[in-house]
Amino acid sequence: MDRLAAIKARIFPVVAGLTLVLVAIIIEISDVGPLKVLQQRLDALFYDLRLNATLPEDTPADERVVIADIDEKSLRAEGRWPWSRKKLARLTNKLYDAGAVVVGFDIIFSEPEQNPVQTVIDGIPVDVEASKITGGLHELYPAFDNDTLFANALKNRDVVMGYLFHNESTQPAGFVPAPPVKFDQSLAATLMVPSMASYTSNLPLLGETSGYAGFTTTLFDNDGILRRSPLVLRHGDALYPSLALELARVFLLIDKIDVTTEQIGNVTAIEHINLGSTSIPTDGTGRVIIPYQGRAGKFRYVSATDVLNGGTDTSAITGNIVLVGATALGLGDLVSTPVQGSFPGVEVHATLLSGILNNRFPVEPSWAQGANLMVIVGAGLALAPVLPFLGPLSLVFVSVAVVSALLGSNVWLWNDQGLALNIALPLLLVFALVLLNLAYGFLVEQYRRTRLKSMFGQYVPPELVEQMSTRPDAYSIEGESREMSVLFADVQDFTTISEQLTPTELKELLNLFFTDMTQIIFDYKGTIDKYVGDMIMAFWGAPLTDERHAEHAIDAALDMLRKLEELNPVLIEAGLPAIRIGVGINTGLMNVGDMGSAFRRAYTVVGDNVNLASRIEGLTRYYGVDLIVGENSRIGQDKFLFRRLDRVRVKGKTNAVQMYQPLCRIDAVDAALRQTLEVHDRALDFYLSRDWNNATALFRRLSDKDPALRLYRVYLDRIDQLRNQVLDDDWDGVFERRMK
Repeated sequence: MDRLAAIKARIFPVVAGLTLVLVAIIIEISDVGPLKVLQQRLDALFYDLRLNATLPEDTPADERVVIADIDEKSLRAEGRWPWSRKKLARLTNKLYDAGAVVVGFDIIFSEPEQNPVQTVIDGIPVDVEASKITGGLHELYPAFDNDTLFANALKNRDVVMGYLFHNESTQPAGFVPAPPVKFDQSLAATLMVPSMASYTSNLPLLGETSGYAGFTTTLFDNDGILRRSPLVLRHGDALYPSLALELARVFLLIDKIDVTTEQIGNVTAIEHINLGSTSIPTDGTGRVIIPYQGRAGKFRYVSATDVLNGGTDTSAITGNIVLVGATALGLGDLVSTPVQGSFPGVEVHATLLSGILNNRFPVEPSWAQGANLMVIVGAGLALAPVLPFLGPLSLVFVSVAVVSALLGSNVWLWNDQGLALNIALPLLLVFALVLLNLAYGFLVEQYRRTRLKSMFGQYVPPELVEQMSTRPDAYSIEGESREMSVLFADVQDFTTISEQLTPTELKELLNLFFTDMTQIIFDYKGTIDKYVGDMIMAFWGAPLTDERHAEHAIDAALDMLRKLEELNPVLIEAGLPAIRIGVGINTGLMNVGDMGSAFRRAYTVVGDNVNLASRIEGLTRYYGVDLIVGENSRIGQDKFLFRRLDRVRVKGKTNAVQMYQPLCRIDAVDAALRQTLEVHDRALDFYLSRDWNNATALFRRLSDKDPALRLYRVYLDRIDQLRNQVLDDDWDGVFERRMK
């Protein structure tokens, strides 16, 4: 009877274990969105772990591939980017003089370079008899036509130009040569290869002169990591090669690229891309797994400035393929990869090129899902009925043996056979079965006994903190993208203030300031990102989700300004100077997570919208206001009263942003303030409609009423300048702010 009771007591974990096996099978074969995303994330995590664990420590670079690097050294020596096409022509000539066989540009030259002679001609006043001046200038025009000089450097040489495919709703720009890819045109509509709506390519003068081109487009996984890359993409009814594939074709003197296809139902998959005698297996969509060999720097780099000035050993270039690209931080050609968070994009193309030349790519075989399913079923049916009857030590021993066998076979297939098989789901199933039985044996029954003593009592799970501290995915290095709000607060004229104080006084001042400001940020559910000198950076929306992040950020900023009014008398009484701060807030998609290096890490937020917030904070000095928010932070914030400031295109941004100044909460507005804002809005409307006289009258009236506010003087000065300018018909009032 005792034995029968023991068997009955194990029925629940056996049934629960078999249920877990069934769930794993459903996840493996299901196309349900959330389940598939979960599996892909798990497989990606294991792929990254396996890749980094099996990277060779000292793999020599492919000597046939060299990177001519526009690095920080080059920018310091040659000047800021973009360089003159004349300089790029000289770089091209130098590379071929050094013996380069093929040169590829991981750079797009989509716009013509302004000829300085034309600039001079255009600047001749209309009342001057131009023919007396321009005659000689026109003779100089060809000598300064740098686009033509660059094109001449490409002529009769094997140069592959990079261009970009995208799905933006814009017309194709630039020249793309006819693709050297052959396939059955009748299959074009059914190909699984991603179809790209448009492209941005090089000037026809350059593209037609070179005659060779390959796209530099990379398609990231859902988590923003670059693990696979397309060798071909579809545009219209044609397939186009990547930069790496086209470089290999030109280098190997192959006329055409063939594709081997397979019909799968109503779609056509690409099985192989054939480059002469080399057959490259792909995943059906024309993508390959990037064969990373380690962190950045595996290939031979030569600094572009050394090439230009003869400061490098040309033997590294002779007889090889040279990729011209940029690793300088300010040029932004860095991508997230499994081996490194910021990996040079040009080295990704070099890695692909080396993989093509050596036909060395990890392969995810077509039978991978079937194999994974068999492993799940086999391991699940072997463990689910057995583990409930084992003691703790035996359970751990058996599970470790199974996990070791799964991992060992998977790593062997990866290292020795070049097969990329997913194993995250089988491993997760084994761990789930082990945890299920451990929980049942040590926690579930104890929980039931406790529940009998205090049913429906207050329940706070003590294991919650332990679970959070042992979950690596909660603090992923890759981070995540969220809509958030970020705040920058900076003490104005801090350099002048610090020069007046001793180190002790400066420390006391900052401690008082940071303490009060930080408490306010915490009160409104904000997260302190960092303190940099006299600057505070904070954000809302992570790690805890906050649907009202913009509102809380604005509330915090207004309270910070009010608190500063209370703090300044305290500072003055202590013999310290009063301070004033500028606060900038922006809202939008940002990347947040645990970032840094092996030596120091921090939970931080990065992205274009973060940079914009910093630029917005810098505008507070220009307009003479304490607080500015971007237009995204203004949306939906009807609880506040805002002053419309300006439409500004800040440094580093293409699109203009509407700026606002939050003044107070709506319930604190008085009639006088509303009247002032009405006059201000009318003045802005006159300004935007180019009614300079009415705009000037209203801004002068506002300035006389509040002479301390610099904003009105800014507009009055701007109007004085605009009166004397001939504005385009499409002038929209956007102010270009090129200073940080």
